[in-house]
Amino acid sequence: MIGYALVGTNDLERSVAFYDTLLAEMGAQRYMEVEGYFVAWSTGENQAAFCVTKPYDGNPATVGNGVMIALLAESPEQVNKLYAKAIELGATDEGEPGPRSENFYAGYFRDLDGNKLNFFCAT
Repeated sequence: MIGYALVGTNDLERSVAFYDTLLAEMGAQRYMEVEGYFVAWSTGENQAAFCVTKPYDGNPATVGNGVMIALLAESPEQVNKLYAKAIELGATDEGEPGPRSENFYAGYFRDLDGNKLNFFCAT
């Protein structure tokens, strides 16, 4: 059902470098790009995409309170690996990987612009 998730950035070059490296760990690659404005990654054609953009209205990007994007991982081991890579790339911890409820495993972080994301899987 979800086609894409989009977060804003105030430093597109820095954000793209972060997500190029992080999302490659999931097998994603750049799917669409508008130079100096927008980049989208996906794991394949007709798959959901993750995007970063400078705000269209020209105002600074800000983080939405209560907004989070969850990226599906294949296993708890992959959640651990992806979370560790995000932290290595400069993300900040919002909850180390671990079980959160029955059949749910996740690790939470904020990207370089403060957007909250998690990697999760069913267990």
